Amino acid sequence: LHPVMEQQLKETYGVMVYQEDVIKICHHFAGLDLADADVLRRAMSGKYRSRSEFQRIVDKFFSNCRAYGYPDEITREVWRQIESFASYSFSKAHSASYAVESFQSLYLKTYFPLEFMVAVINNFGGFYRTWVYVNEARRWGAKILLPCVNTGEYKTCIRGKDIYLGFVHVMNLEGEVVFRFLEERRRNGPFASLSDFVSRVRIGLEQLVLLIRINAFRFTGKPKKELLWEAHMLLSDSPAHTSERALFLSPVRSFTLPPLEQDPLEDAYDEMELLGFPVSMSHFDLLETSFRGEVMARELMRNVGKTVRMVGNLVTIKNVKTVKGQWMHFGCFLDATGNFFDTVHFPPSLKKYPFRGEGIYLLKGKVVEEFGYPSLEVERMARLPLKKDPRYA
Repeated sequence: LHPVMEQQLKETYGVMVYQEDVIKICHHFAGLDLADADVLRRAMSGKYRSRSEFQRIVDKFFSNCRAYGYPDEITREVWRQIESFASYSFSKAHSASYAVESFQSLYLKTYFPLEFMVAVINNFGGFYRTWVYVNEARRWGAKILLPCVNTGEYKTCIRGKDIYLGFVHVMNLEGEVVFRFLEERRRNGPFASLSDFVSRVRIGLEQLVLLIRINAFRFTGKPKKELLWEAHMLLSDSPAHTSERALFLSPVRSFTLPPLEQDPLEDAYDEMELLGFPVSMSHFDLLETSFRGEVMARELMRNVGKTVRMVGNLVTIKNVKTVKGQWMHFGCFLDATGNFFDTVHFPPSLKKYPFRGEGIYLLKGKVVEEFGYPSLEVERMARLPLKKDPRYA
């Protein structure tokens, strides 16, 4: 385009990539001093000092170019490129820092995938919800375990390939209670039973019920319903506990209950209520139907051009508008094997078959491929019903 562009942008092959590139072109090509060039760069990033000051520098840019004898078409093209890149460029130091962090993250995810996923879960950030990262850890060979008062921690922890979800994820469980029993365990060792836990930890019935419902006392070998009965017997009429441990343990009253029915679905619904996702079974195990799709995500490339039916757990949706101003969506799903696949929802099908919130969907569409990656152009879809919680059926 111009020798100055080649000279200043040789490192980036003539493309303005960094914010410093904008400053260099404004300074070396248009003759703006570095202060004005930086004001122009900041203004294009939305950081105006004043519009009149911005317009003054723009006028100076074009007048300097005319004074240098540049053809108008070259000046306009350089200005177009400055406008295009200034809003989306980063400083070189910022870019380099993120590149280093990206390589570090890539290294950790490649060689320490389970530890990396635990760190991501404990970071409470990222683009996805916790259950998506839990699924990724499971795909990498982890065994996902519910919180346990004897082996768990406040945050999610890993031991070998066993990942214990942290108590921080249990809805309505008070952090003060968690730190109290974790400190007691650290000082005096693991808990032997529910009654031992109650005798050593100051806790209310409501908080204890939450721990039982999330199966944090499974080390006792007792079913949850029996533990709930025991908790009410231990705490319903008991005085407030002190933090001092008794010198002599009083005998615990024993009782015998008739066999209590326990449905695994009840555990799954407890987990969904308290964690936001099931752990003891998958989302797909909760479906009324046994149909899991005609093809899985890994088989899509072998089915390009075909119309297929798939079943997927909705991960996220991206909303965009077409050139005609109509909404269309790009969807991301997980299949029954835990692998991702992408969907495209054009306005006609989206209008007839909109998303109905979180859940598992039956999708029918044509498999297409672009840049070596397959996706499903959805023609029809419907959210699939789940089995009812047997306690309320």
